Amino acid sequence: HWAYERPRAAAIPPVRLLEWPDTAIDHFILARIEEHGMVPSRDADRATLCRRLHFDLTGLPPTLEDLDAFERDRRPDALARLVDRLLASPRFAEHWARHWFDVVRFGESVTLRGFIFKEAWRYRDYVIEAFGSDAPIDDFLRTQIAGDLLPWDSREQRWRQLVATTFLMLGNTNLEEQDKRQLEMDFVDEQLDVIGKAFLGRTLACARCHDHKFDPIPTRDYYALAGILKNLDCLKHDNVSAWVEQRLPVEPEVARELEEHD
Repeated sequence: HWAYERPRAAAIPPVRLLEWPDTAIDHFILARIEEHGMVPSRDADRATLCRRLHFDLTGLPPTLEDLDAFERDRRPDALARLVDRLLASPRFAEHWARHWFDVVRFGESVTLRGFIFKEAWRYRDYVIEAFGSDAPIDDFLRTQIAGDLLPWDSREQRWRQLVATTFLMLGNTNLEEQDKRQLEMDFVDEQLDVIGKAFLGRTLACARCHDHKFDPIPTRDYYALAGILKNLDCLKHDNVSAWVEQRLPVEPEVARELEEHD
């Protein structure tokens, strides 16, 4: 299947309209356009380009002042300057974090009884900060799966890593299930499902019952991963079970105050 083949560099296709492409990617776009006997649309005007960039990068329209400033900026790198400014905006981090929240089924409550994840805002802020600081994608993914196991150099880093693992806890699980072994495996199954979809772009949950019919994922691989996740301390059981909360590290004097309060 093409999805499991290693990527290969493709030769840049020849085109007839040689003055149109600015990048190698443009050659591929133009080649397909010409293949259908078409020609590219004319270049967008500056106001349209400004609006497109604002919506793509921040999800918000430009202000009249933004449009006017870009119209008057005739420097050769005006477009690059606008892109850099939008990438540095907090609105960029918030806009693209929302896409990630959709991928990882972020919510601040579960359907059953409307239980509230009252600390979910910490994970929300962690993701927005990661996008805003341009965190390396491998660190971003690794920290959400195993942040509690990674080394740290400061209390703030440890805090951030623990909050990141909230990713594993946000599933909409039926905490009222009375067969607690069933509940624990359902909880693991939900975690495996989101890990597969978010990080691998594929479904894994089918392999809970049988070898996956469409992807090369046998049941033995499913339960090898499930065995790892089953070791996590996620739930505390009662008639209606609840999720485990981890106390975040604080400064010694704050810790003493908390102990006295308890």
